[in-house]
Amino acid sequence: MKKTALLLMIITILSKLLGFGRDMILAYFYGASSISDAYLISLTIPSAIFGFIGAGITTGYIPMYSKIEKEYGVKEGNKYTNNLVNILILICTIIVAFGLLFTEPLVKLFASGFEGETLRIAIQFTKIGLVGIYFTGLISVFVGFLQLKGNYAVPALIGFPMNFFIIISIYLSTNMNVAVLAIGSTLGIAAQLLLLLPFAYKKGYRYRFIFDIKDKHMINMVYVALPVIIGVSVNQINVLVDRTIASSIAEGGISALNYANKMNGFIQGIFVLSISTAMYPMISKMAADKNMDGLKQSVSEAISGINLLVIPATIGAMIFAEPVVRLLFGRGAFDPEAIELTSSALFFYSIGMIGFGLRDVLSRAFYSLQDTKTPAINAAIAVVINIVLNIILSRFLGIGGLALATSISAVFCTGLLFVSLRKKVGPFGMKNITISFFKILLASGIMGVVAKVSFHLSLPYLSQNQSLIISVGIGALIYFVMIYLLKVDEVNKMISLLKSKIKRS
Repeated sequence: MKKTALLLMIITILSKLLGFGRDMILAYFYGASSISDAYLISLTIPSAIFGFIGAGITTGYIPMYSKIEKEYGVKEGNKYTNNLVNILILICTIIVAFGLLFTEPLVKLFASGFEGETLRIAIQFTKIGLVGIYFTGLISVFVGFLQLKGNYAVPALIGFPMNFFIIISIYLSTNMNVAVLAIGSTLGIAAQLLLLLPFAYKKGYRYRFIFDIKDKHMINMVYVALPVIIGVSVNQINVLVDRTIASSIAEGGISALNYANKMNGFIQGIFVLSISTAMYPMISKMAADKNMDGLKQSVSEAISGINLLVIPATIGAMIFAEPVVRLLFGRGAFDPEAIELTSSALFFYSIGMIGFGLRDVLSRAFYSLQDTKTPAINAAIAVVINIVLNIILSRFLGIGGLALATSISAVFCTGLLFVSLRKKVGPFGMKNITISFFKILLASGIMGVVAKVSFHLSLPYLSQNQSLIISVGIGALIYFVMIYLLKVDEVNKMISLLKSKIKRS
């Protein structure tokens, strides 16, 4: 798992850097404006409408295919895959038709503050973006298929063609019709599917027209996926509330939340997604084989690995929220007001970074055991807490209050998942995880103090961006020294492994 996670991490870093380039270009040309708000809402609506189904498919498909392949063989697994593909195409057609008929009410539902030209552009963008639902649905199947067949690299690469098309469309839209923005995003999603299909073919996939909604495997998958669909659909309510309140707080509020969330997602994508993606098919097979010891060990290692990487990133993002936003986006149409809004959101999102990360790993542990009810109930609790806190905190902290509400609910509900998993599988190394957590937290705190002091001491002699880069480098060095001195388990294992490889070579 560690080698696979490392490979995914490298690919994800490159993909996320390109994604950051995309966001920086969007911020340069459109800043935090009515056009960027309309564009981002047009991306949010299709993902919100279909996202819960896609999440259910991704979650239910992998453990179900593993079980079918083990009991009935590869041929039956491929039959199940084709049946899912054809049913999915029908579902996507219904959703797209519904979206095209009721585009304006949908936009008003997700952004009640939109009116006039902003509303018109958002409706136009959304109609174009709805077509991408077809591609998104099929991507969710073939990503799972390739991961099951041991190909993790290609699914991790799909961000490259999408970002390429979006970057081109942003540039072209400044000299042509702004609708090119939405067209570019849809073409980018289609390019992702086109990248996956040849590799799925190489791994043995062959399309056959099979359509059987009464198939027992499909019914079992729906049973597994339904709680996930409910849980994610509840999360979409949270997205709806966030965007609606943000659209009423300030023009550019949706964009500020998006930019901050993308920076938070950069950390999640590199560290959390790489680890959880490598872990999920593995622990699904362990669950199918009744290998509970292996499953618990893999989950424990994943949790410690995420703590090791995400906690220092959390401290760094909180300390340097404003300089980081200024470095990445502070140019072109991205004015001081946009910097202030985005910095506030980033600071408060960072508080919940570890909660977001560990919740993903713990949820996948439940999914591998075909228990999707527990994460769904947890998601519902998180959304209720989030919505209540959104309404309260946004009055005092504006856009930052929305981000803080999300963070508080994530941390609280991650704690509930820990308790639930302990009850379900028994001890899985919580004592060692806790000790390791506090060691990492101490090392991260010392790193943060040293980095902050270095930043202020260097400011009279260097530009803010230069001071930031040097301070981050010093902080990283201090952190690595501290986790070595504090004898964090994960670090000791990595050093021992490295030493043994050097001796063998």
